[in-house]
Amino acid sequence: MTNAAIFTVTQLNAEVRQVLEQGFGSIWLIGEISNFAAPGSGHWYFTLKDERAQIKGAMFRNANQRAKVRPQHGMQVLVRAKLTVYEPRGDYQLIVEHMEDAGAGLLQQRYEQLKRKLHAEGLFASEHKLPLPEKIQRVGVITSPTGAAIRDILAVLKRRDPQVEVIIYPSAVQGQAAVNDLLFALQRACARDEVDVLIVTRGGGSLEDLWCFNDEQLAYALHSCPLPVISAVGHEVDFTIADYVADVRAPTPSAAAELVSRDQRETLQRLQQLEHRLQQYWQRQRSFTQQTLQHWLQRLQQQHPQRRLQLHSQRLDELMVRANHAIRRQQQYTQQRVVQQQQRLASLHPQRQLPMLTQQVERLQQRAATAIKQTLTRYQQQQQNRIQNLQLVSPLQTIARGYAVVRSEQGELIRAPEQLAVGETFSVKVAEGEFQAQKIAAK
Repeated sequence: MTNAAIFTVTQLNAEVRQVLEQGFGSIWLIGEISNFAAPGSGHWYFTLKDERAQIKGAMFRNANQRAKVRPQHGMQVLVRAKLTVYEPRGDYQLIVEHMEDAGAGLLQQRYEQLKRKLHAEGLFASEHKLPLPEKIQRVGVITSPTGAAIRDILAVLKRRDPQVEVIIYPSAVQGQAAVNDLLFALQRACARDEVDVLIVTRGGGSLEDLWCFNDEQLAYALHSCPLPVISAVGHEVDFTIADYVADVRAPTPSAAAELVSRDQRETLQRLQQLEHRLQQYWQRQRSFTQQTLQHWLQRLQQQHPQRRLQLHSQRLDELMVRANHAIRRQQQYTQQRVVQQQQRLASLHPQRQLPMLTQQVERLQQRAATAIKQTLTRYQQQQQNRIQNLQLVSPLQTIARGYAVVRSEQGELIRAPEQLAVGETFSVKVAEGEFQAQKIAAK
């Protein structure tokens, strides 16, 4: 008997299990399902095999509840599992953590590899993405002309913004020929350059159905497209390479249509708001204009030539009164002088001086009369000059030369045709009177 360690079967199976679990960790396998069993415990038991070998597997309930497929006999699956040993029987087996259809799983791997590659090349970078135009009048759609996606887009645009024109670039969106069709349609849309934005779209489907939108050539073509591109492929949970490369990703075709359209109700509400603001602005301007006109009207009334004429007339009246008083005083003074001279003459009574004194009296009377006439003439000339000056600035004199004063029905002075509306009546004052008129047209 040697000194080598002696294992029990239990110890050996435990050691092998530990070596397998630590040595391999999680691994991916592809194989065919056979001997599938699902007892009441909810766990799955099966055999995974290929042409020349097989291995037992188990997927416990907490893991298989998240599985995308339910195993069936003969199904090819891709699994992620840990390698272990079922110690009671010493069976070498897999504990499966994830399971999916083998075809979809391989496509998913190719999808992730291409996604990492294009991301590293910068095709997903936001600085390369074009913004959508603010005003969109024409939309191009690359899709199947008979698919549900184009019907959804047309229905949304008809409801929200019927003015938007739609140009369809037909293309297959599934199958082997779809990639070439999509590339040709994209190339044609770029060459014709007739739309404001481009939507690449189709309805929902499996990963295989959407695979043409995960093509590398299509990704490069979308990246170099000079038009803004919206990708709306599949449902909200579906993500394709086209979604990452496009300038904008829409979760559904209908959502893409909403992005390129304006809701008529929002536009109407905006117009109503602008109309309300315009009315408020007009009312404020009208009130300000009325206040300004009232202010200038008051100033005009205070400085009107008629008012000045009245003031000068009053001043003339005062001067006439003063002139009359002065004349009477002068007459009284002259009369007093005459009386004095007569009294002196009577007291002296020199017969020799009588003729001379008589002549002197006559001269004095003539001088008094002349002074009175000169004073009256001077005051009359001053009055006439003032009247002529007032007539020069009087609006009546202006009217007499052929001009007219136009006022609205409210009495406002009209200086411009824009102050009167078509059909509005107004008064016209001319030299010989005043008459009513009506505006019949705008120049």
